[in-house]
Amino acid sequence: MQQETSIKLFLAEAGDLARFSARFFREAFRPPYEVAAFIRQCFVIGYRSLGLVSLTTFIMGLVLTMQLRPSMVAYGVASQIPAIVSIAVVREIGPVITALIFAGKIGSSIGAELGSMKVTEQIDAMEVSGTNPFRYLAVTRILAATLMLPVLVLLGDAIALYGAYLGVNIRGITSFNLFWSQVFDNLSFSDVLPAFIKSYFFGFAVGTVGCYKGYSSRKGTEGVGRSANSAVVVASVVIFIIDLLTVQIAEAIGIN
Repeated sequence: MQQETSIKLFLAEAGDLARFSARFFREAFRPPYEVAAFIRQCFVIGYRSLGLVSLTTFIMGLVLTMQLRPSMVAYGVASQIPAIVSIAVVREIGPVITALIFAGKIGSSIGAELGSMKVTEQIDAMEVSGTNPFRYLAVTRILAATLMLPVLVLLGDAIALYGAYLGVNIRGITSFNLFWSQVFDNLSFSDVLPAFIKSYFFGFAVGTVGCYKGYSSRKGTEGVGRSANSAVVVASVVIFIIDLLTVQIAEAIGIN
């Protein structure tokens, strides 16, 4: 009985999220457009996430290189460290780690902000005043998250590879030009394109889940905290599901 109830709650939540996404597509391309609010959200979501993304990806590239080095040396292929690290970072680790950081910072922020506005009836007041709160609050945030995450992924990949360059030179000596020539010689269009495309879906998922959780917040301040927490959890799960699906699709059409 309890298992059936959990399944029903899950399906109801999935249906509500699907309806919320459908409403976004109806509202996003219908004028008037909230251009000023969208630009502001791009700054808030993108620029203010750059520091955390940069620090995390730098450490990720450095640590990944240092962890790989002993095994690569043991097999006599230490010279291939730049190639292996670059493929791993660009194809999988960079986009997924950046998206998870993005979900933790931006998803929780959106959920808490909109949840607070919901429980204090600010959203209801906007509706009474004749404005469209969904377009102003949700559409701008979802679009900004969708557009800014790919930019953060590209910057994070570059910073992670620079961290890998420093990691290579901790125990050895590799020139800057040699390192980057090995990186670009071993990367192909089929490595970059799927990772770049799925980062858009990651951003859309984080923005949509955060806005949905904020909009559906209930029970005062306790509900706001629950919305922020569940936004991170659900967005992280969706990111892994999208990643799995994109890998399967890329393999099916022969990109990977």
